Amino acid sequence: MRVVSGKFGGRTLTPPLDYRVRPTAENVRTAIMQMLGADLGKARVLDLFAGTGALGIEAISRGAVGADFVETRPSSLHALKANIGLFRLKEKTRVFKKDAVPFAAALEADRYDIVFADPPYGSRMLDHVIASWHAHHFSRILVAEHAATHELPAGTERRVIDETVVTIYRR
Repeated sequence: MRVVSGKFGGRTLTPPLDYRVRPTAENVRTAIMQMLGADLGKARVLDLFAGTGALGIEAISRGAVGADFVETRPSSLHALKANIGLFRLKEKTRVFKKDAVPFAAALEADRYDIVFADPPYGSRMLDHVIASWHAHHFSRILVAEHAATHELPAGTERRVIDETVVTIYRR
């Protein structure tokens, strides 16, 4: 697993030592970043259900000014912190060891420019995050990564990549 493009393009990310964690595939990250395009420049990013931090680190690599990460799994937190250290991003990042659903529900309006939400497939956690976003628009853009079998409210853009769907909501 590696950063696809930008300042850190080609560099390897530390994976979690937990078979239950499903890091966002490189081709999916590429599609997401292409969908966001110029929105990444100088963006304040939040990576919910962060895992290794691949989405947030990819965003910084492509021009985001910083990223906050929310994660609870110990193995994922270990990999996330290792990646932050590896890429020397301590000054541009914050890590919150919290449950992502109530974290998102407590965010005030316009706290971030872009929020990535990639919870475990098969859970309904994403539905709660989207409901919170609709209730108080804590970001200009919400990027939801989910299984193709998970039906979500219509977004402004949707792309299918194998068994993964990326749905983008823009305010």
